[in-house]
Amino acid sequence: MRVYIKDYYSTKFGELWEKSLGDLISEVISGLLSSSGIDKKRIDAVFVGNMLSGMLDENLLLSAKVNDILGNLGIPVVRSEAACASGGVAFYNACQYLRAGEGENVIVLGVEKMSDFCMEDVVSALASALAGEEQQAGLTFPGAYALMAQYYLSKYGYTEEDLAYVAVKNHFFADLNDKAHFRQKISLDDVLKSPYVADPLKVLDCSPISDGAAGLILSAERSDVEVLSCCVSTDTHTLSGRQSLDAIKSVQRSSEKAFARAGVQQEDVDIVELHDCFSIAEIIIMEDIGFWRKGEGGQRIKEFSLENPFKVRPVVNTSGGLKAAGHPVGATGVKQIGEVFLQLKGAAGARQVPEAKVGLAQNTAGSGGLSVVSILSR
Repeated sequence: MRVYIKDYYSTKFGELWEKSLGDLISEVISGLLSSSGIDKKRIDAVFVGNMLSGMLDENLLLSAKVNDILGNLGIPVVRSEAACASGGVAFYNACQYLRAGEGENVIVLGVEKMSDFCMEDVVSALASALAGEEQQAGLTFPGAYALMAQYYLSKYGYTEEDLAYVAVKNHFFADLNDKAHFRQKISLDDVLKSPYVADPLKVLDCSPISDGAAGLILSAERSDVEVLSCCVSTDTHTLSGRQSLDAIKSVQRSSEKAFARAGVQQEDVDIVELHDCFSIAEIIIMEDIGFWRKGEGGQRIKEFSLENPFKVRPVVNTSGGLKAAGHPVGATGVKQIGEVFLQLKGAAGARQVPEAKVGLAQNTAGSGGLSVVSILSR
């Protein structure tokens, strides 16, 4: 069974104080049904990606909440929790459901509400995706990715300035995205002068804590954008269990499987949305997917041009990425696929990549313990 994407809708990402978790879900479902013209009675199932509602909002049975918002249709509503890859896993589950012939139309929804809670509680909840022994040692995600950055910079002879190009590029694109958390351009100096969070990562090397929701309608009915493949793979939970800190095996394995199943190669890809939770992550992931050779990323990132942002293919993180578009963790994986969908539809506005035909989305859980890679085509 072939799978197509019919429509995409996203709330704005940011500190949405005036909106509850339910408000975000309602906005996305209403937006999807309205723009697609599909009657809700034709929806056969809903797949929800969410990480933190049980821990922060004490609201674990999110499936029932979504069912209520839909009007108690009684259809399957399945929540997926895979840390920051919850949205990507929800998309994977939805694709499997349709390929198995279980239905014709499904909604994939990713949602997270984080800004209403004290920072200590949010940081603690996010850190729960680290291995237990790393949590006990006091490690947080900025610390985990800082270790990866230290290793990478030392091994290949790069500097903090090389990392800073990631943030400059992604803020450039976020400025063109009216749904982005941070709609402002920044300079290399801005990044380098921002305070350290975990050496060598600074504030402007790190994605923010955001609220937001995003949704897709997937269908077995033919449409303009097809899902060629969606693959999940895993790596060790601990950093200490990795063969090297400059490679994420889950990304390598999931992308290898996705390319093989899609029948395309790296050079065919025009647009990429990947998991730049920290600047070093974008560089390592681009290498692990095979777009760049290992160790080249610190130099290749400089090929991006503010004067001609679409010159080098693939164009990466036109939404602004997690870094600048925002990172409501359960929604991120769905937003990534939605951005690729907009690009392939030619509906991305000022950030449109000319003649985009094939796109890839990559969503990471934790420090790389799980990766979802999806390939779409026009």
